[in-house]
Amino acid sequence: MNKSTEASKPSWTNKLSNVAQWGGIETSVIDNGAGRGTRVAWFNTGAGLRYKVVIDRAMDIADAFYNQHGLAWISHAGVMSPQPFSDKGIDWLRTFTGGLLTTCGLSHVGGPESDEYGERGLHGQISNIAAEIESIVQPDPLAGKMEMSITGIMRETKIFGPSLELRRTISSTLGEPVLRIHDEVLNRGNTPAPLMLLYHFNFGWPLADEGTQILWEGDWQPRFGPEKAKIFKEGNDFKTCPPPPDDHLGSGEEVAFIDPTADEAGRCMCGLHNPNLGVTLKLYFQKDQLPHLTNWQHWGKNEYVTGLEPGTHPPIGQASARAQNTLIYLAPGERRTYDLTIDVRGSEA
Repeated sequence: MNKSTEASKPSWTNKLSNVAQWGGIETSVIDNGAGRGTRVAWFNTGAGLRYKVVIDRAMDIADAFYNQHGLAWISHAGVMSPQPFSDKGIDWLRTFTGGLLTTCGLSHVGGPESDEYGERGLHGQISNIAAEIESIVQPDPLAGKMEMSITGIMRETKIFGPSLELRRTISSTLGEPVLRIHDEVLNRGNTPAPLMLLYHFNFGWPLADEGTQILWEGDWQPRFGPEKAKIFKEGNDFKTCPPPPDDHLGSGEEVAFIDPTADEAGRCMCGLHNPNLGVTLKLYFQKDQLPHLTNWQHWGKNEYVTGLEPGTHPPIGQASARAQNTLIYLAPGERRTYDLTIDVRGSEA
């Protein structure tokens, strides 16, 4: 074998006893606290990005790290066991982990409401539904297989309907600091079903810190109009994370609804750049799948978080979407797909 052939071999050739030395997926069950009995799957990309999929909470993502730096905001509650009947009023907040991702929907995103179509609690039911795991695929570099993935199904259903099914695959490639989400929502029922879906990504310290830049482009408006806005006002620098303000104690917050700008391929990008850490997180999604973006800012002391939330709708609720004639109805057997990618890089990349 000549020297050029030898040099072209991957650095791990003949040195890797077990792929776990490098990365892969490890499943376990939380055995203590409010999350006791909850199934999780830790992904290690072998490239600095590590994250925890909460199998029993719609395969949402809780903890996430790039090298030594935390990316996600975790609520005081942390990971909790699913509470399928926390679907009234604002009960959803009692089990809200935050985490890198909490899924909202599948038929309602927004505040609690009640009308002739039923009663709907804050942000819907899906994040309190456990997954039925279809597959876990480990990487196998020796066989040329670098991808790792987990696929599961969550069913938001009741007798007489509606009956929606979310089939989710979360995947990464060994050696790349990238996370991919592929979702398929299917109407298993025999009548049309409303669909609202929002990806509630939550970023906290140290990624979100004073001076961190919030990345997004597009036309925007404050949720409750410019006359009530304090942060999202023309001339304000609302794309730089501030020190914790006193008016964000308790329920202080502000939200902007954004029409995100897409590139020529129809792809939108948002994220955060922390110049002090030298870490940039970019979140990509398709405009034709998720035409709306919400930026949530809650800079409370010890609750310091910003959310970037691609969605089929802003979190206006099913009633408002119906009144605006924007509510999506899936026909029986109809399926829609959604794809998102997170790419995290350090200044060394």
